Amino acid sequence: MSITYIEERRQEDRGESRRAPRAPAGEILIWRWYFHLKVFFDLVLGALILALSLPIVGFLVLFVRLTSPGPGIYRQVRVGRHGQEFLMYKIRTMRHDAEVVSGPRWTQVRDPRVTAVGKVLRHLHLDELPQLLNVMKGEMSLIGPRPERPEFVHALAEAIPGYLSRLEVLPGITGLAQLNLSPDTDLDSVRRKLVLDSEYIRRAGLLLDLRILGCSVLRVFKFPECWALPMFGLSRTVILEAVPEGAADTGGNGNGHPSVTPASILVQVAGAPSKSNGSHPGRETPFHMQSRRNSAPSKPR
Repeated sequence: MSITYIEERRQEDRGESRRAPRAPAGEILIWRWYFHLKVFFDLVLGALILALSLPIVGFLVLFVRLTSPGPGIYRQVRVGRHGQEFLMYKIRTMRHDAEVVSGPRWTQVRDPRVTAVGKVLRHLHLDELPQLLNVMKGEMSLIGPRPERPEFVHALAEAIPGYLSRLEVLPGITGLAQLNLSPDTDLDSVRRKLVLDSEYIRRAGLLLDLRILGCSVLRVFKFPECWALPMFGLSRTVILEAVPEGAADTGGNGNGHPSVTPASILVQVAGAPSKSNGSHPGRETPFHMQSRRNSAPSKPR
């Protein structure tokens, strides 16, 4: 999908004043050096985890096939670094025909498309184990921003200035945003994740990656997140400010609102007038980034 790196990052987000924060010039050399090293780290650790988890993956794939019609492994197109599309692998947790009628849409709370076995796999995050194959192929990293579907990337790039900055690095199986925030349900949830994805890209380093990885392991074993996140110094609370009118109204959160689709995002953006932040006169800013440490987030799972 690169499409010239998503139309040269949407013409640099339609202007400098609307671009998401990026790494200071003095940190760029270190930043690039670490992300080159990170590829080797991903391959070694990813191969080890994959070798240990292969028997589990094999059993789960067989169990899924026996309990519902369709393949055990589900492949879905996602957008990776620099807008390149790739097939992401997951153990199937939904009905095989989940989007035949509805088309692309985000998962909802208590989504009726999820099978009984799929609910358990999602709860334990075991459905994500096949993504280690994507790591081995160099399409994903163990840690990084969550890869989005191409249908949504174009709509979100239009709706959220700076959204495409998260495509500067390989997407990840886990990450700072994934640990702190629930799956996307509306534009506000995407904005919150962009805050933490941007923080990770700016501060990425071996120590931070090891902390995220350690916290993710505890998460798989259902260690209370209210303890695990502060233990690793990863607690974040994101506060959004000056959100354009109607941005929080895109539903799909399981509370009676319609599901979020690429079309619903674009319709919402078309009907939401641009609005300047009163606290920053003359500057058009859709959200204010604020990351607070040592405060456990409250989020439904």
